[in-house]
Amino acid sequence: MGELETLRGIASVLEVSCPFEFQDVFIRELAIDSRKVVMSAQSLFFAISGDRHDGHNFIEPLYEKGVRAFVVNNDYAASDKLDDAFFIRVENPLVALQTVAAAKRAQFNYPLIGVTGSNGKTIIKEWLYQLLSSNYNIVRSPKSYNSQVGVPLSVWRMKSENNLAIIEAGISMPGEMVKLEGIIRPTIGIFTNLGQAHDENFTDGNQKAREKLDLFQNVDTLIYCKDYLIIQEELNQYPFASKPKFFS
Repeated sequence: MGELETLRGIASVLEVSCPFEFQDVFIRELAIDSRKVVMSAQSLFFAISGDRHDGHNFIEPLYEKGVRAFVVNNDYAASDKLDDAFFIRVENPLVALQTVAAAKRAQFNYPLIGVTGSNGKTIIKEWLYQLLSSNYNIVRSPKSYNSQVGVPLSVWRMKSENNLAIIEAGISMPGEMVKLEGIIRPTIGIFTNLGQAHDENFTDGNQKAREKLDLFQNVDTLIYCKDYLIIQEELNQYPFASKPKFFS
């Protein structure tokens, strides 16, 4: 068990103090959905506010199920009956989740394959897993966990016993991939294709291609299909930190 898997370690990453009685609590599960909490005593719930739901509304029901550790907004007012719970107060629980995941990623040096594209991310990830699992101990994104919350939950699954990770990343708006790259930090990239998904949120296909390429700004190797002319065009002028090896 690493330091980061304790409440003391997580609180330290988020620059929050941790009371003595909570410092050695082992956190096995990061949770954002109250319906999917399995290991209550070893769960840390991030109360993320979205367009449809506010995670803070589920804190008391989760407390009744045995959860005692929560990441909440600074202004969250806990009721008196939650007096034995630990609240990590932050400006933005989503950013806190991403920060914790990035710290977890930084613990490991084994190769990580990052997969993005308009279609085929999950299929490629699962195909690679089937091909490589006999030779590698692989950790991979569950299902299609590729969003701003799905990626951190995927990266949290990385363990020292693994020697390869395959993580998929998807975006729907400009500026999102830069955040995901900072969490995933892939060493090998796969750009599956460029389709019409979320076109309404980008000025054109070139902008969308550039945004997706942000996942690969620090990779050593990039695999893509040069039949997609926009991808090839944007690759030719993308400011990689260090020019990767290309395979197409």
